[in-house]
Amino acid sequence: MDIQGVVAEGFEPVRDAFVRNFEVLGDRGAAVSVYRAGRKVVDLWGGTRDADGTEPWTEDTAQVVRSATKGVAAAVPLLLHQRGLLDPDAPVASYWPEFKAGGKERVLVRDLLAHRAGVPALDRGLTAAEAADGVSGPAAVAAQHPSWEPGTAHGYHAQTYSWLLSELVLRVTGRTLGSVLAEDIAEPLGVDFWIGLPDTEAHRVGRVAPVDPPETAGVLRTRPRRNVSEAYADPASLTRRAFAAIDPLPDENAPAYRAAELPASNGIGTARGLARFYAATIGVVEDGARIFTPATTELAAREHSAGPDRVLVVNTRFGAGYMLHGPASPLLSPASFGHPGRGGSLAFADPEAGIGFGYVTNALAKSVTADPRAQALVRALKSAL
Repeated sequence: MDIQGVVAEGFEPVRDAFVRNFEVLGDRGAAVSVYRAGRKVVDLWGGTRDADGTEPWTEDTAQVVRSATKGVAAAVPLLLHQRGLLDPDAPVASYWPEFKAGGKERVLVRDLLAHRAGVPALDRGLTAAEAADGVSGPAAVAAQHPSWEPGTAHGYHAQTYSWLLSELVLRVTGRTLGSVLAEDIAEPLGVDFWIGLPDTEAHRVGRVAPVDPPETAGVLRTRPRRNVSEAYADPASLTRRAFAAIDPLPDENAPAYRAAELPASNGIGTARGLARFYAATIGVVEDGARIFTPATTELAAREHSAGPDRVLVVNTRFGAGYMLHGPASPLLSPASFGHPGRGGSLAFADPEAGIGFGYVTNALAKSVTADPRAQALVRALKSAL
């Protein structure tokens, strides 16, 4: 495997793990990047830009990262809070009056961010066109009766998170979440990440595809617990209904899907962009860029939800929009906050170690929150610190 890029002295284990992901764990095209103390120390890429193609992955290749989008999207409401425009302890309905329907009048902004709003599923799944039109999704979640009393439990809002976040930001600012991300965060900080891909960047994006793990992988074939398997198999379960809030699932390689703004699932970026983004949430990166104040960083990483997840059917932990380190999604340390993407991608920050990490892949495995390729890279990084 021809791996391109650079690794600072001491971080060679990350390169070794990245190579092994191709040789043993079935990666086809991928990139990994790490910042430490605001300085880039790992920046690697290899394989093909398309999971089912032959054209090589290049330095600026970008990919759909699925739910790793959520961690980047969450920075927008947190930035609005930092600017004094959004109160985490205010009811969502104080900004979005229609949301109070069905017994949701006491849902707080922090509940929405931490998957405690109680609306992970819809009574009727939306089509791909409805999901992307900017109107049908917010209207559906506003009208939806909650699956549990909001604020009393948590469950992963796999798809509905798109419309919850996007409409809240729109009501507060009059701008779409994707435009705030682009104009106030990504462009000023030089972060290659988009929610709503511009036509000018479409040529950079490779094709993703599902892959079966090679026989040599072993660990990729580990069976999930029976209750988890049953939840995904049962069409009536909250798990299946949450992931089927868009039904049928859209073609992630379609230009219309990439151009839409779905903050839960269709962000597109580079590993370098993700690592730089997370590095800027915990401190100053090399050229002086920063996103969060220390107080906002603390809010992002503070535990808001923990324990049994009513959708993922495992124990999960969430901060204000970020998945936190735990058995279901191991990150670098208990201080880490970030988000995995179903199928492989992972990005996070660790304020104690001063780390910003990003991994993207076009080979979508069956993993949900703890892909073995991403975990191998995290273990290698830990060994290098």
